[in-house]
Amino acid sequence: MYWILVLTLAFDLAAVKSEPNLEKRSELALDQANLALNAARDDYNAGNVDKTQSELEEVVDSVDVAYQALTDTGKDPHKDSKFFKRAELRINELLRRLESLAPGMTGVDRGTLDNVRARISAVHDKLLTGIMTRTKKK
Repeated sequence: MYWILVLTLAFDLAAVKSEPNLEKRSELALDQANLALNAARDDYNAGNVDKTQSELEEVVDSVDVAYQALTDTGKDPHKDSKFFKRAELRINELLRRLESLAPGMTGVDRGTLDNVRARISAVHDKLLTGIMTRTKKK
């Protein structure tokens, strides 16, 4: 059963990208990021570092898809913040979960995790900036 989940991770992200509703695409991509993080944790605990790294990349790719979907809506995150705030909260939770993965990792593996956290944190910061910043009317 676990292998089915691993095999469907890449397929699912492709399916997420085909979702026409951009807000729903963002939500689905963040669901996918959580699934990939679960798989990464399980694989790391099982000693499969290579799979862990590819699943962590899947987490980053999913977060990027979620953010891109929200920016593609063309909505102002400050004025219409519902989905932007949801994404910000969920990405913040992902960052906390990534943080909890670090203590059990070796120094080399922790470097990879730090890179993943930095990339996801950058997206989180963009979301927060958009939500908190007013845009001037022209």
